[in-house]
Amino acid sequence: MLDADLKPQLSAYLEKLQLPIQLIASLDEGEPSRELESLLKDIASLSEKVSYERRDDDARRPSFAIVRPGSDVEVRFAGIPMGHEFTSLVLALLQVGGHPVKIDDAVQDQVRALQAPAADGRFRFETYMSLSCQSCPDTIQALNAMSAINPNITHVAIDGALFQEEVESREVMAVPTVFLNGELFGNGRMEVQQILAKLDTGAVARSAEQIKAKAPFDVLVVGGGPAGAAAAIYAARKGIRTGVAAERFGGQVLDTMAIENFVSVQYTEGPKLAVALEQHVREYEVDVMNLQRASALLPARAPGGLIELQLENGATLKARTVILSTGARWRQMGVPGEEVYRNKGVAYCPHCDGPLFKGKRVAVIGGGNSGVEAAIDLAGIVAHVTLVEFDASLRADEVLQRKLRSLPNVEIVLSGQSTEVLGDGNRVTGLVVKDRETGASRTIGLEGVFVQIGLLPNTEWLKGAVELSARGEIVIDERGATNVPGVFAAGDATTVPYKQIVVAMGAGSTAALSAFDHLIRMPTDAAAATATPVTEAESEPA
Repeated sequence: MLDADLKPQLSAYLEKLQLPIQLIASLDEGEPSRELESLLKDIASLSEKVSYERRDDDARRPSFAIVRPGSDVEVRFAGIPMGHEFTSLVLALLQVGGHPVKIDDAVQDQVRALQAPAADGRFRFETYMSLSCQSCPDTIQALNAMSAINPNITHVAIDGALFQEEVESREVMAVPTVFLNGELFGNGRMEVQQILAKLDTGAVARSAEQIKAKAPFDVLVVGGGPAGAAAAIYAARKGIRTGVAAERFGGQVLDTMAIENFVSVQYTEGPKLAVALEQHVREYEVDVMNLQRASALLPARAPGGLIELQLENGATLKARTVILSTGARWRQMGVPGEEVYRNKGVAYCPHCDGPLFKGKRVAVIGGGNSGVEAAIDLAGIVAHVTLVEFDASLRADEVLQRKLRSLPNVEIVLSGQSTEVLGDGNRVTGLVVKDRETGASRTIGLEGVFVQIGLLPNTEWLKGAVELSARGEIVIDERGATNVPGVFAAGDATTVPYKQIVVAMGAGSTAALSAFDHLIRMPTDAAAATATPVTEAESEPA
């Protein structure tokens, strides 16, 4: 099962095991079970600390548990964790085997202190995922790590494509979907701190108190995508006090599958790039405040004064300059039924959720490159794809259009306006499409709607604070400056015409250099009044 390249790599990782572990399998006579058994035997052959045993004691087959003998620590996988989940498998092996979990000590203490309201004091998590989902590993790795820290937490990651009946019965229509003790816990990517915030009701208030106590920053970056990361690095290298407040570090990059146009890197994937961005930022003296959503920006009350950033948790941060890099999100159709059936048939990531619609009928909304690529990918999984384009012609590259038109299970609807998503209260059952030329409407029976119609800037909270374009983008000049002194912006949330990773990084760097230039040109009295003490080492350029 493991190829010749993976075996030596995995063998090197398994040398880090501090404790013995057991791989306990539950199998049937199907081909997936044979593949899983081959994988587990390969893993066991690579280390004396790993043993394999078949017990068939789990109703889900194929599945297996990674167990620390003599303890309650275990992690389970129902399926074959390859593809995006291979890293989750490796980390689970190491963590159950006693290798330190890479989570802040304070967060680990919070995990250990969790007590479940259930009678037996257990948190039983189940996560439905797909092997093509780039958002799933973060959630699975977070819950696996929590299981290794606190024996009262158990977790099983379930490949929805292999357990289709279970997916149907529990009405799982998006991944990752997490259940806790049999009840729906949440959808979408979650990190340890996000999970803790839902389990520990006092966590948000404690975080707000900690943030309130922070001294003012010289540069405060709002957003942790490519633009925000570049801005933080460039600011920190100037030796000035730098902070980053991000709703999720990595931003939109976390939802990007393949990246092939990042100069000097022939191929990478969004989550890998996001990890590299955060690691690079943390190489410097940057105060990274993750999982923080901004709610308001208050300009300085006087020239050279402090700018205030209000957060949704009630805390306020202060800074001499601010760089806004809040990015963008998927644009929604804005029709009745869309929000009602979000994650119940309405989806925005074909790579993540496509496998859950195997053998079903779906629609793709949007005829640009993203929409056509999604339709092509889905056509290999689902029974039928209807692509709906608002304009009279597709906007995708011609090579993609030719491929799309060659597929026998794809219908293309041009001049089509989606007007309503229909459902039975639990899931999508159809889509109403209006012909913009004739005015006639028809209902298309289907189970899934994948929306691929572009992006919206995350700037609603900035209305009235800085100048926005008609499209809601932050208006900036060639230096990244907004109309508010001391406030700069960069990336997909701005009027920069090309929404690309390399463009965002360049813009973030420009904004940071402009912010530094603004700081050194502030009147001496204003600078002294707002500056925060720094040591000699901190004040030297990095």
